[in-house]
Amino acid sequence: MIYYVEDDDNIRGLTLYALKQQGIEAEGFSCDSEFKAAVARRVPDAVLLDIMLPDTDGLEIMRRLRADSETATVPIMMLTAKDTELDKVVALDGGADDYLTKPFSLMELTSRCRALLRRGGMTKKVSDTLSSQGITLSPSRREVAVDGNEIKLTLREFDLLEYLMRKPGIVFSREALLQSVWGWDFDGGSRTVDVHVQTLRQKLGDHASCIETVRGVGYRFAGHEG
Repeated sequence: MIYYVEDDDNIRGLTLYALKQQGIEAEGFSCDSEFKAAVARRVPDAVLLDIMLPDTDGLEIMRRLRADSETATVPIMMLTAKDTELDKVVALDGGADDYLTKPFSLMELTSRCRALLRRGGMTKKVSDTLSSQGITLSPSRREVAVDGNEIKLTLREFDLLEYLMRKPGIVFSREALLQSVWGWDFDGGSRTVDVHVQTLRQKLGDHASCIETVRGVGYRFAGHEG
C-alpha cells in the first residue's frame, strides 16, 4: 500500500488512478491530519509526499516518519514543484529515498514506485543488526555504536554505512553508491559521496580505516559481516 499526500485534487486523483491501473494499491490524502490518522491505522509500504501542503510542510512529515520506529524505514518519495538542486539535496539528505519534480511522467512515476516497494520489501527482510570491526549498526532503531559507544550519524551517513557493511569487501564506485544509497541520478555530484565518506570516517574515529578507498574505483567496507 502506497500513501500519497497531495493537496491538489486533480494531481492526486490522476496519480492514484495511474498507480491503480498498474496494479499498485494506493490511497490519497489532502492534508497531514488525514495522513497521520491513516498511518495510525496502518503503516504503508511506501509514501509519496508533496512539500508544500496547507497544514504543514512535507519535509516536516518526513522527519516525523523517520523519527518514529514504526515508520523509520518506510521508503519516501518527494513529488513536488520545487526543482532546484538545493531543494533536492535538502530532501534527500533529510531522509527521502527519491525525488521527482512536477510535472512528471506517470510512466516514470509508476516505475519509481515499484522500485520504492522493492526497496521496502528488502528492508523488512534484512537482518536487524550488523556488527563488524567494533562497529554495531541497527537498521530498525537507526543506531550505530563504536566499541559500545553510540555515535550520531545523519540519515545519509547511516544509509551509506549500512550499505557498505552489508556487502563487506565489495568495491563500489561513487556512481553506484549514489544510485543505491541516494536513490536518484545526481549528475556531476560524485563529490557528494566523498564528502559523506569523510564525515563518516571522522565519526568512526579509530575505526575509520574500515571504510577503504580503492584508488581510481571507489570505496569498500574492509570488515566481515557478523
